[in-house]
Amino acid sequence: MSFERLAPHYTWMERVLAGGRLQRCRLAWLDALAGCETLLIAGVGHGHFLERCAQRFPHLRIVSVDASAGMLRQARRRARLARPRLDGLRFVRATLPDWPPGLSRPGEFDAIATHFFLDCFPAAELSAVVATLARAARPRARWLVSDFAVPPHGLARQRARAVHALMYAFFRHVARLPARRLTEPDERLGAAGFELRGRQTTEWGLLRADWWQRPGLD
Repeated sequence: MSFERLAPHYTWMERVLAGGRLQRCRLAWLDALAGCETLLIAGVGHGHFLERCAQRFPHLRIVSVDASAGMLRQARRRARLARPRLDGLRFVRATLPDWPPGLSRPGEFDAIATHFFLDCFPAAELSAVVATLARAARPRARWLVSDFAVPPHGLARQRARAVHALMYAFFRHVARLPARRLTEPDERLGAAGFELRGRQTTEWGLLRADWWQRPGLD
């Protein structure tokens, strides 16, 4: 899987194809990060969410991870709009579910964000990705997830399945995406000890924004 070919074009493609819909989904639970000290953004992409986090929480230490060097360059440029000296911001090129030594310590982060990222992985690999990220989370850690979804029935379901078919076909061709269909992450997040605190759906159920949280230690 490689998004290098898309890195120079991703922002304008998103604006043309989705307007501000995806960004509104990313930001749906932004205020849930209040009080956090460390945040891991896995699959940071062009840094749209990173920029707003850095503005909203100027003292938040953020580690941004992406497999694409081009995406990381774009994210760094965007982050400079919020923090010109990039204080407290770190950029790491890494591929999940691999976790290079020294990238993280167990329980290092009290927040994780995965926006339009978990849908890139087939079922078996998604389990490993969630487990790897969960090991980096502290007790009471928040996990913000925004992604595409498939409504349970009706015209909304048919519409979503058509959109998904086009989307996965495009990304398989351009980015060698391994997933051929959406795998819901809910069961895996629950198995990692996270509980759903809030969910917002938009676009006839096509887009979903979740706030998950791990209970604290007694």
